[in-house]
Amino acid sequence: MTYRFKATERYWHAFYALPPAQKESVRAAWKIFKLDPFDARLGTHKIHRLSARYRLNIFSVVIEGDLRAVFYVEGNLVVTIDLGTHDIYKA
Repeated sequence: MTYRFKATERYWHAFYALPPAQKESVRAAWKIFKLDPFDARLGTHKIHRLSARYRLNIFSVVIEGDLRAVFYVEGNLVVTIDLGTHDIYKA
């Protein structure tokens, strides 16, 4: 499937707040993510608590260590919601 991508303002705010080394990690993960958000190298997994709250299938990918990106898919549109530690699962 060919995906289209959109990031929320919240995601961009979190991205620009990261230190340079983590921004590079996000960029490296993005190269994989844009080809396939469910690529095994990203450790993509469903976040059940957020999925129940928003009534959408919310997924997370591992960027590095405790840094995650959270997204959902509607048809061929992938919407990246937020970026941060596991604390974003509580948002």
